[in-house]
Amino acid sequence: MRRMSMTISFKHYILALCFVLSAFASKAASILLPMDETQKDHLKSYGIAFWTLKNGEEVDWLLNYRGGSFMMKYDKSIEDECKIRGVSYEVVADAKVNQIITEVTDPSVNMDLVKLEKAPRMAVYAPKTSMPWDDAVTMVLKYAEIPYDLIYDEEVLRGDLPKYDWLHLHHEDFTGQYSKFYTYRFEAWYANDVKAQEAMAKKLGFDKVSKMKLAVAQHIRDFCGNGGFLFAMCSGTDTFDIALAAANTDICESMFDGDAADPNAQSKLDFGATFAFQNFQLDMNPLSHRFSNIDVTFTRQVDRANDFFTLFDFSAKWDVVPSMLTQNHDKVIKGFMGLTTAFNERYIKPGVTIMGEMKTGNEARYIHGEYGKGQWTFYGGHDPEDYQHGVGDPPTDLKLHPNSPGYRLILNNVLFPAAKKKKQKT
Repeated sequence: MRRMSMTISFKHYILALCFVLSAFASKAASILLPMDETQKDHLKSYGIAFWTLKNGEEVDWLLNYRGGSFMMKYDKSIEDECKIRGVSYEVVADAKVNQIITEVTDPSVNMDLVKLEKAPRMAVYAPKTSMPWDDAVTMVLKYAEIPYDLIYDEEVLRGDLPKYDWLHLHHEDFTGQYSKFYTYRFEAWYANDVKAQEAMAKKLGFDKVSKMKLAVAQHIRDFCGNGGFLFAMCSGTDTFDIALAAANTDICESMFDGDAADPNAQSKLDFGATFAFQNFQLDMNPLSHRFSNIDVTFTRQVDRANDFFTLFDFSAKWDVVPSMLTQNHDKVIKGFMGLTTAFNERYIKPGVTIMGEMKTGNEARYIHGEYGKGQWTFYGGHDPEDYQHGVGDPPTDLKLHPNSPGYRLILNNVLFPAAKKKKQKT
């Protein structure tokens, strides 16, 4: 009898335990990915959010709540994915979820909730051939396990851009001057790049690489105008605008396109055609690595130890877009250089939103604006965790920088197109 009693008691214990666990699971309604200092891997957290969207589930982006945290309905597959990828998460019961939502939507606090509804279709504009530098965006997309397509001039000009919601430009030269790396002309990689670009221009019916690149820039302009999201870094920012402004003149010297530049090119620039910059002066010296005075790389007097830029605080309820794009666990971001490092604020158009700047240097690092139905973001510098990335330097190992605030700004832009369209308040 005693043994039977113990067996019954044990069964009752197991049933009771199962009941308790079941009751807890029913209340554990959501998964919270904290994005403050408690997060083990901020970068892979964006990958979890993207993966959730890709699987047809919505994600709540909690602006200014614990560093811009993500919350989604509880699903064991999401929990398992967090464990596999090493992402910190919290299982949150309904009562706590309601408390969080009440807190972030309170009109008296600078927080808000933005619903992410659908994973954007991603494209990166980059050559298929290997170049002696790396693209910070493709590196962080791979690290975060966010899928994208690689496209280049041929795909753009045959009309593939409407297939995508989001397009990235990085270390690129839309002026047709081969990144103004003429001083490297005896290097095999430079010669091979020139050969490949000229062959593609000929294949696509252009007599100059500069004309092909202008056509590409104009297609990208139209992609944005029709509702696309454009994100550019390094020289993909200023050369894009310079190419659009110089559409009716020749700014390339003979070593780049076989004939001399127009001596009156500066006066023929059309600043009405650009996204971000106006009234800038071209740098026509073919041996210079600078395209114009938009970029401050060669004029700034900043010691590396003091090279930081600060993110602005925006109202999460009133300025939703810049609030999304500046979500971070750190508002002071260490600087980093590039072929284009930062933008002279004197040449930024009125109406462009400056989201990050070094005020003492009068330089903007992170800017945003609208074009037609679409939106664009320009981010100066080449690699947020490599201060002065040189030609031939090895790629950054992001396993060593899982909490990089500089890389987080890139990934804010990745998720931005997934947000439910919300009217800006005026």
